[in-house]
Amino acid sequence: MNNFRIIIAVLSIIVLQSCNKYDANGRLIKEYEELDKAKFLLGDWEKTDSIGTLIENWKTENDSTFLGKSFFVINKDTIRRESIEMMQDKEHLLYTSTIIGENNDEPIPYQMTQSTDSLLVFENPKYDYPKKITYKLTGEKRITATISGILKGKNSSESYQLAKIK
Repeated sequence: MNNFRIIIAVLSIIVLQSCNKYDANGRLIKEYEELDKAKFLLGDWEKTDSIGTLIENWKTENDSTFLGKSFFVINKDTIRRESIEMMQDKEHLLYTSTIIGENNDEPIPYQMTQSTDSLLVFENPKYDYPKKITYKLTGEKRITATISGILKGKNSSESYQLAKIK
């Protein structure tokens, strides 16, 4: 009976090892399925209207992290700057936003609550506005970014249609 247990244990280890992927040098390749769903964000996005220009840039930092920057420009003056980190930590995709001049320049964390290959929803129920951040791929080179929550005691929502410029 002991031999049977040893054989089962060895087979279990072999099966688990065979599920892993390795590079040419034998190093384990980590997979980040949740972060992969956000790849549609990579690149430069822009929305220009009579008020000003909203620019959002996303790039790959490493295998588990994307970095984003968002700027709102009016007459060549940057009115609002935001740094964003989207990082997969185990099975969770975390979105951390730091807006210069808000929240004492402290980062605000959000966790992904819904995702598909064309939709990402991040939420932080402890934060009033925005409580929810949504990105939706609406065309080959178009996304809609929506922020919503409680602003001045009332439900509020803002959506921005951005076009890919690079």
